[in-house]
Amino acid sequence: MGYSSFLSIVFMIQMVMMTMSSKIGSVSCRSISTVRSIPTFLVRNISAQPRVQQQRYCNRNFPSWRRPRGRVRYMTSSSAMIANSDSTSQSINNERQQRPSFTIYYNDVYEVILPPNHRFPMEKYGKVRRRIQNKIDALSPQEKNRISCEFRVSPLSRVEELSTTHSPVYVARFLNGDLTKEEIRNVGFPWSKSGVDRALSSVGGTVQAACDVCDELVRRTGHNISHDEGEMPPIWAAHVAGGTHHAFFDYGEGFCVFSDIAVAANVVLQRYPSVVKRILIIDLDVHQGNGNAVLFQGRDDVRTFSMHCSGNYFSERQTSDLDVELPMGCTDETYLATLYHWINQMRKNDDIAKGVDLIFFQAGVDILHDDRLGRMSITSNGVERRNKLVFDFAHSLQIPMVITMGGGYPRANNWDPILEAHANVYFQAHQYLSNLSEINISSKEDRSELISDNK
Repeated sequence: MGYSSFLSIVFMIQMVMMTMSSKIGSVSCRSISTVRSIPTFLVRNISAQPRVQQQRYCNRNFPSWRRPRGRVRYMTSSSAMIANSDSTSQSINNERQQRPSFTIYYNDVYEVILPPNHRFPMEKYGKVRRRIQNKIDALSPQEKNRISCEFRVSPLSRVEELSTTHSPVYVARFLNGDLTKEEIRNVGFPWSKSGVDRALSSVGGTVQAACDVCDELVRRTGHNISHDEGEMPPIWAAHVAGGTHHAFFDYGEGFCVFSDIAVAANVVLQRYPSVVKRILIIDLDVHQGNGNAVLFQGRDDVRTFSMHCSGNYFSERQTSDLDVELPMGCTDETYLATLYHWINQMRKNDDIAKGVDLIFFQAGVDILHDDRLGRMSITSNGVERRNKLVFDFAHSLQIPMVITMGGGYPRANNWDPILEAHANVYFQAHQYLSNLSEINISSKEDRSELISDNK
């Protein structure tokens, strides 16, 4: 066959292939379009994803892997895309069973400008948050992977949430800047628009943390997930602010405008009646939680336990369900022995903790001997042991918990002890959950080995 004939044959083959490719190409494009479309179960999940909180106040210094984000994480690997909905749900459930999550709410709006020489340490919030992040960042990759931990932006509380606890008239007067000079003086902060945002976010973070905990409770209840064999991790969340326990129905005092814990308690009791019927507030600030004591007096669905310094009342003493007073200058030995006694009383047979579905832990650190206003002599080690007693109590009874900040007033020339004590509350909770995760994984491996050996 001549060269010209060969070229003719090649040309004819090319024409045929072009024609076929145009036809096949249109089919191929439709096929690819169909293959690459998102499965319907993922579309449903994405459409149901909660609205991401506005990051208006988000500090740009958040590490990229832990910037505030939406409340739901989604698998993005190719295997997740082709998995069916049942297997995907099962894998997510298995991951949740093996790896606890710990969400910490924070908002940079907490730091507002105060008059010079004001005695409130407004800068501590950002400093504490950065310390927590630095402590977690310093962990090894293996340690980080034991627990899913992230910071999220605290939303601004809504008026209807505040009105579950506080007088609507008082709420409106504060929001509009109509408080009297005496009322403003009792609160301790000058009124400002930024101060309004701060107060709303201080409540909103605790409310959202509590709702996150209750959402997980609902999920576990709906899936009939139990705590059998200790496999399910505790349900904890935290807020690097809040603990504003000196706010009353229609007025505030002691740097507290609204009671974040009281609002959060009332909100979840209304929104989650199927899983939360009774709440316990454990308040270990150096000052009595007088506002919460009054707000919940005579109620059986919220019980209040306050352990505080007997000689450190700046306002009228109130009556909690359980008040434990310690002397000024109290040291670790007395403090921890007293707390241990009452924790055990509640664990064993005390009516205060009976039937509790949710705990709020007000973790003030102004019991430290380094605190400017505390008048007690507790060491940093004593504060850590205090925290562990509360963590052990919640875990032993399998009660979900929300952790909030509280008092902590550094001396002018040395902020470090107070900042470290605040940060350690959250980091210690993180490590507590992490260690539980390691124990559960190890126990599962041991059971797997036992099963394989018996085959």
